[in-house]
Order: sequence, then C-alpha cells, then structure tokens
Amino acid sequence: MQKWFAALLAAASCAATAQAQTRTAALSQPMPALTLDQAIALAGGAAPSVEAAVQSIAAARAGRTAAGLRPNPVAQAQVENVAGSGAYRGLRSAETTIGLAVPIELGGKRGARVAVAEARLSRAELEAVIAAADIRVAVTELYIAAVAAERRLVVARDQVRIAGDALRAANVRVRAGRASPLEEQRASVARVNAEAAAERAGRLVEAAQANLARRIGRPIGDALDTGVLDLLPATVSGPTLPHEAAGTLALAAADADLAIADASVRLARASRVPDLNIGPAVRRLEATNDLAAVLSVSVPIPLFNNGKAALAEARAQRGRADALRRATRIDVEQAITTAAAEAANAAIAARAASGPALAAAQEAARIARIGYREGKFGQLDLLDAERTLADTRLAAIEALAAYQNARARLERLTAPVAFNRDTQ
Repeated sequence: MQKWFAALLAAASCAATAQAQTRTAALSQPMPALTLDQAIALAGGAAPSVEAAVQSIAAARAGRTAAGLRPNPVAQAQVENVAGSGAYRGLRSAETTIGLAVPIELGGKRGARVAVAEARLSRAELEAVIAAADIRVAVTELYIAAVAAERRLVVARDQVRIAGDALRAANVRVRAGRASPLEEQRASVARVNAEAAAERAGRLVEAAQANLARRIGRPIGDALDTGVLDLLPATVSGPTLPHEAAGTLALAAADADLAIADASVRLARASRVPDLNIGPAVRRLEATNDLAAVLSVSVPIPLFNNGKAALAEARAQRGRADALRRATRIDVEQAITTAAAEAANAAIAARAASGPALAAAQEAARIARIGYREGKFGQLDLLDAERTLADTRLAAIEALAAYQNARARLERLTAPVAFNRDTQ
C-alpha cells in the first residue's frame, strides 16, 4: 500500500513538473502581434455605436411590421328606446344593436406606410455600415498613433544611448587635455535632455496604448504590428480627375434621407383620401323579440383638415432633403479631392523622409561621431549632426503616420455602398 501511494505521489509530481515546463515554454514563446484588422474586429464587437445601430435596425424592423398591419375593428353596442314614457317606459320597447365597425383604408395608405417604414429600415441598416466604417477609421488612427509612439520611443532611447556615448567621449577628451570642460558640460546637458525626452515618449506610448485598449475593449498585452506604418504605395501618381461621390457610402445617407422624404410625400398624399367605416350589426327588438340586420356606412368629411397642410409640409421636407443631398454631394467630392491630395503628399513626404533624407542624415551623424572621436570635428558639429538625425527620424515617423491616416480617411470617403439586408 505504501509503495502504491509513493508511486502515485511520484506520478503526480512528474505531471506537475511537466505542466510547469509546458507553461514556462508557452510564456517564453513570443506572443503574436495584434494586427490592425484584429484591432478593428475587436473594436467592432465592443463599440456602443454598433450596438446602437443594431437596436436602430431592430426598431425599424418592428416599425416595418407595424406599418403593414391593418386597422383594428371596433366593437359597438347600442340600446335605444329605453327609460321613456308610455310604451317606451323601462325596457319594454328597447332595441339593442351589437355589431362591428370595420375601417377600410383607401388611397393606398397601407402601401405608403410600408414604403416609409422600408425607407427607414434601409436608413437604419446603412447607419450600421457607416458606424462600422467610422470605427475602422477611428481604430486605424489610434493604432497608427500607438505604433508611431513606439517608434518615437525607440528614437528617444537611441538618443539617450548616443548622448551617453558622446558624454563618455567628451570625458576622454577632457581628461586627455584635448577639450575644455565646457564640452563635458554640454554633453551632460544633452544626455539629461535626451533622458527627459525618452521619459516623455514613454508616457505618450502608455497613453496611446490606453486609448487603443479603451476602444477595442481589452488591454494591449500583445505587441503591435509596427510594419503597418511602413506600407507605402509603389508609386505616387500625378494629378487625377476630380473624384465622384456617386455610389459612395459618404453620399448614401443623404440618398436614404431623400428616399424617406419621397415616401413621406406619398403617405401624406394618400392620407388625404377619406377612409370608409362599414359596420355590420344585429338588432334585437324587445317588444316583439325579433332580430334584424343593420348595416352602417360612414365617411369622414374633410371639412377642417383635408390633409393639404400635411402634404405641403411633406413636400417642403422633401425639398429640404434634396437640397441637403446636393450640398452633401459637393462637400463629399471636395473632401475626397482634399483627402486624395493629402494622401499623395504624405506619401511623397514619407518616401523622402524615410529614404534619401534619412540615409543622408545617418551617414552625416556617423561621420561626425568618427570625426569627433578623432578630434577632426568639434562638439557643436557632432551635436548638430545628431540633432538633424533625430529630427529626420521623427519627421519620417510623422510623415508615415500622416500617410496612413490620410489613406484611411480617403478609403472611408470613397467606400462603396455594399451591404446585404439579409446579413444584417
């Protein structure tokens, strides 16, 4: 029994050791980077705007169902010839009528109501697509901001290392009597400034990651795909023809509002036609205990409200929607043209800053470091070269981030209207 118990303990210990080794191996493996598309998907699942759009679709579908319903019949009961005098005293000559009043809609009111509800449903579904597109732009900007902040932190830490090397070189020169103590003080100040800049860059990274985490609904535990910042077009084309807004998501909302206004005019026109109320009933005569059929037909007289005011209001709203659509078309086309120019200019700037300009600045800084150590260049030349290199690296980061953001905005403006109601 003791041997069996000892064997069981040994087996459990081996299993625990194996599990611990497995967990250690899993933790030692690098986590996959959180890509931009993954961040967009996570943000879509946690965005209140998407939930609001889904509820709007549900409300519009319920409104579509309600618009297709027919008016309810009305139960009627009537007692005549009661509580009078003579032969009509008490209930001896009472006539009791029980029946229904069935409204019959004329003028196509039901179809017009359904058309308005369908237009509103299409608008609600479009809002969901617009919300998704807006989330994509917002997450892209936050993701690019986080990646750019990480790049700036790398540059700042490199500047701390370079400033430390320069301080050590200045110490050597001062001790060797080849430079005045002023150079050592300058190098010390440069290192302090570099460390402060690195600390500020670190806080900006934390803030950018916190903003991104707040948007996607989870902490940024994984590394970000920093390569997304370097995606540039193969070539930057020259001037192009003005962009058209037709068929884009940016103009679809105005088109949907105009469709709602058109349907509302149809409904207002149909509402001017009076409805019929047909009331089949059964009447019982108390005096003879006989039954008789009663059929009543009533039509409202459009004396005080003939629907002209409601129709005029609907037509004015339709004119307003059409004017807003034309204004939106102009604004969208201007925004597309501006965004396209900004994206092209940002691409040119990013290509120059991250290419020849950066290479030249790096080479100048390398030569200045070597020359300073050998006593061929002064400290001011070294500091100027290092400052130029840092500025060029930061300018390249800013240009790359500006291009990615401009491209995201351009894609949002030119996104085509393509959604299937069955998939909503």
